[in-house]
Amino acid sequence: MTSAQSSNSNFSENDFNLLEDSEDADNHNSTSTATRLSLQFQLDESYLGQRIDQVAAAVWNEFSREKLKQWMKDGHLLVNGQVVKPKYRCEGNEQLSLEVELEVQSSAQPENIPLDIIYEDDDIMVINKPVGMVVHPGAGNPNGTLVNAILYHYPKSAELSRAGLVHRIDKDTSGLLVVAKTLEAQFSLSKQLAKKTVYRLYDLVVYGNVIAGGTIDEPIKRHPVDRIKMAVLPGGRDAITHYNVKERFQNFTRIQAQLETGRTHQIRVHFNYIGFPLLGDPVYVSRVRVPAGASEIFTLFLRQFKRQALHASKLGLIHPRSKEEMIFEAPWSEDFAELVEILRKENKAY
Repeated sequence: MTSAQSSNSNFSENDFNLLEDSEDADNHNSTSTATRLSLQFQLDESYLGQRIDQVAAAVWNEFSREKLKQWMKDGHLLVNGQVVKPKYRCEGNEQLSLEVELEVQSSAQPENIPLDIIYEDDDIMVINKPVGMVVHPGAGNPNGTLVNAILYHYPKSAELSRAGLVHRIDKDTSGLLVVAKTLEAQFSLSKQLAKKTVYRLYDLVVYGNVIAGGTIDEPIKRHPVDRIKMAVLPGGRDAITHYNVKERFQNFTRIQAQLETGRTHQIRVHFNYIGFPLLGDPVYVSRVRVPAGASEIFTLFLRQFKRQALHASKLGLIHPRSKEEMIFEAPWSEDFAELVEILRKENKAY
């Protein structure tokens, strides 16, 4: 994939269609809100002999099969008004009904934290996350996170796992994230990420002179000794990063990288692995590397730039409801823009 426009090429026409827009719409009657779902569907002989959990996942493909199985076990998804097991085989004439009220999924508390919202509608939000903001509460970060801010801005996000987040970026990486506002949107976006059809482009600055663009295809897993780090290791999860050189300096290179997969620290690990670690990375670079002969101003700036020079600049996706191909852009954060400017002045190529 090289562009958001081409990223939809692997979809079949109805991959992410909500059922109201599908060929089975005439058999379907539903009303839903962000809080309560009330859905019905009349089966016909085309479903004869199939497992009910597989049928439910085909009928209501905006929800995951595991979620539907859980609703079945909990008595929310009934067949002819009766509770059945997921392995029940259809006779082809059953009435399916789903009645469920979404429960609070997050224990995080809403906090009035400003959000830079690039785009918002009834289904999704696209947010430009600032440097220093943790995405999800965790040990040592119970509040002040993006999740806390989302819960304040849109309280119904509490009904979604991870408050609607489908992906994340590191605390000290700036840039774009998409957040689902409904269960249907969350599952749709998760499927797009799993199919590697979400377009994610990052700007970064690395130490050294990268000659040309290319692809890094190396597996990533948790570091066996330092549990804060990830590493390229056999047996890790597949990780693929495509990249192009955008600007060369004497001792540094500005690069654009496109993620095909989304592993933890993927860009940071991959570029460290090929010998071009990210400028400022506090985890994968042991010390600040100041070029010989650097001016006092340049030296001071490099020593004070204490986060990985990484910005999520573009995000492309298929809208969960309209199926429109959408692409969003976020300008560089102030410190990243200052970094590139001082590199152009103090470290320009010969």
